[in-house]
Amino acid sequence: MTRSIIHFDPDSRVPKYRQIVLSIKRAIERKSIRIGERIPSINQVCTSCSLSRDTVMMAYNELKSLGIISSRQGKGYYVESTDLKLEEKVFLLFDELNNFKEDLYNSFVESLDSAATVDVFFHHFNYQVFKNQILEAAGKYTSYVIMPASFDNIGHLLQKLPGDRVYILDRLKPELSGYPCIYQDFESDVYESLVAANSHLSRYRRLIFIHPGGKEPQERVVGFRRFCQDHQVENKVVRSLSEVNPSLYDVFLVPSDRTLVELVKLAWEYEFEIGRKFGIISFNDSMLKEVVAGGITTISTDFHRMGELLSSMITERKPLQLKNRSSLILRNSL
Repeated sequence: MTRSIIHFDPDSRVPKYRQIVLSIKRAIERKSIRIGERIPSINQVCTSCSLSRDTVMMAYNELKSLGIISSRQGKGYYVESTDLKLEEKVFLLFDELNNFKEDLYNSFVESLDSAATVDVFFHHFNYQVFKNQILEAAGKYTSYVIMPASFDNIGHLLQKLPGDRVYILDRLKPELSGYPCIYQDFESDVYESLVAANSHLSRYRRLIFIHPGGKEPQERVVGFRRFCQDHQVENKVVRSLSEVNPSLYDVFLVPSDRTLVELVKLAWEYEFEIGRKFGIISFNDSMLKEVVAGGITTISTDFHRMGELLSSMITERKPLQLKNRSSLILRNSL
């Protein structure tokens, strides 16, 4: 029975587990197996096709996540449904919730247009939480969108997921280069945006980058320093606002919204005129920054477009690596 249902080609470029999934789907389509009928056991497939148990388990878990098969304790696996057009189920793992992640999420879900259900999770830059959520999600979804943030050496975790159904979001990491990805080029985004703002920046004396480290991309600092060196601009990189005394004709680059609010309040306290004698550039645009202090200049990727690209990549199974566009949005703070 196994040979008549499972068609496996060890030389095929199609992943091994995917061949098993496709074999069972095709067997259902040609009515070789029907609802309620038992399919080959994991051990039978392992022996017949010389595959590891993990590979077969991955295939069966995906079929279970689609509702096509079910398992019965001590009895094996059975066909549960012959509806092969069941809904896509997406596991979406963000680093944290904020305004621009909400924009990304809304764009992604709207672009899917009810073609899938999306379960969203957050790891909050906690590696153990990140690890647990991935391990618990394995086999329960048809696609996995992972935002690895600052974590390195995570390839072994993602190997627990079906390799052709994993999509990386926001950061392009060398160890994950084999996965489809929509990413930001933090270094060039900062450098090119500062070049675009150079005529405005030339009216100021000093650029100060508040970079607390940790979850914030170090590549932004590299782009900032490269711009300052190329254009001979006095500059300083500090971890927090407390490490520097703001002066007239300073421009501050701030990554966090909390620091942005603190800086605006400090400017008011010192009676600095924001946008003329005191400049502010924030990262990651949001509607709030359109109105704060008359409008905050931002360097931001297009989160709405990122959501649209992600939706297209999943629904059309495009194994691409795409840089998401970024731009300088000039407002009154510069």
